[in-house]
Amino acid sequence: MDRQKQRMTLTAAAMLVPLMAACGSEKADSGSGSVGADKPVTGVRWSVDSVTADGRTHKAPTGAHVTIDKGRAEGSFGCNNFSAEATVDGDRIRLGKTMATEMACEGKPMAFEKALAHAFSDQELKAKVDDDRLTLTTGRGDTVHLTEAEDAPLAGTKWTVTTPKADGRAHLTFDEKKGTVSGSLGCNKVNAKATVRDGHITLGPPATTRMMCEDSLMTGEKTLLRLFDGKLKYGVDHQTLTLTSENGTSVRAVAER
Repeated sequence: MDRQKQRMTLTAAAMLVPLMAACGSEKADSGSGSVGADKPVTGVRWSVDSVTADGRTHKAPTGAHVTIDKGRAEGSFGCNNFSAEATVDGDRIRLGKTMATEMACEGKPMAFEKALAHAFSDQELKAKVDDDRLTLTTGRGDTVHLTEAEDAPLAGTKWTVTTPKADGRAHLTFDEKKGTVSGSLGCNKVNAKATVRDGHITLGPPATTRMMCEDSLMTGEKTLLRLFDGKLKYGVDHQTLTLTSENGTSVRAVAER
């Protein structure tokens, strides 16, 4: 599939997929706030686990999620972001005035976005909440399975760097017991001391290998190196880690599934 066709396919998916996300409303917020009184659907970040359509199950890409609050549904398909007005009536869920980005993202499963678009092209879905799990079903019987999202732990998680771009080669893992961070800068391996305290990480000088790689990787590597030998502010939002140094360098990474 060439890039133009890929973009067209993603655009079509983005226009339809948000139909699955309508899981709350202002009416619901004034009452139980959801389909089930014991476990609210609204105000919860739900990770998409999989989509089953036409007898085939497609695993969701990292980052696919939806959050419903105050009559709106917002989230990500893993590539494109979406938002919509959301209403709920008993166990029936609807959305309207959907808006979505139209990016073409390399390395993201196109089959998943197509299946999600197909599964949620209906105007109405039936929702079922079971503890920390949510199932949305179309009139055709297609289903989306979601799980209440929890923030990934900083320590012990392999964080794959997404900004700056490093083709998925740059990653960091923090070891709380050893007080270290190790991983790859995209080209060279790295390790350093790491002290985590009060929303900040203090990194020591980096010890790295000395390989040379293509220019794009080396550019990203220089950015990552600016994080070391200093104090960083960090934040974890579900599966996304943000690191910001005192010199203004900002890095984003996602937890590896």
